[in-house]
Amino acid sequence: MRSQRVHDHGGFGPYTIEDLHARADDGKGLELEDGWLVELSPSAPHQWAVDTLRDLIRDAVREAGADAFVVGGGEWEISTPAGIRKPDVFVVPRDAARASIVHRDPTTIPGGEALLAIEVISPGSSSERTDKVRKLKEYAMLGIPQYWIAEFTPDPLVHLMILDEEATTYRADSVTRRGSVFKAVIQADVPIEVSFDPGVTAEF
Repeated sequence: MRSQRVHDHGGFGPYTIEDLHARADDGKGLELEDGWLVELSPSAPHQWAVDTLRDLIRDAVREAGADAFVVGGGEWEISTPAGIRKPDVFVVPRDAARASIVHRDPTTIPGGEALLAIEVISPGSSSERTDKVRKLKEYAMLGIPQYWIAEFTPDPLVHLMILDEEATTYRADSVTRRGSVFKAVIQADVPIEVSFDPGVTAEF
């Protein structure tokens, strides 16, 4: 996904979460990073990969009978130490999503509620460093148990990062490429087993 810093209606910043949500577009397609608005510009292949991963995880949640809510490619967002992030796919307990809706803020969920965050990147894109460095640190600080980084080109693969709670950092668990089976277990109210060939993210 390409990203770039943008200004809001000729303003000068820095901006707050309230500023983001007060925009005429409600902040759609934007993240808030250290007071600056960052525009997200997903390509069609990127969105395909996001939708594929979201659907795979939703199927796994249903099969496990887990009380979890899967978000992907939509308007939902999480709060982080930097401001607001919109992971390409993330999983939260259903109660956390329900509470957000009941409180009439259907987009923002406290980042610490997330059980999993996934970012889909294209090597060489402007957002690659953010996903591999900045968000790696932010999501670890929130205590999100797993972080997956998926690449759909040129060689589809998935990096599995597992949280080291004592160090508040992620450790690289595995890298799975096309032709092999990626496996992970998301710990919700019941374990959610997910497995797939990363190649599916590039199969149109």
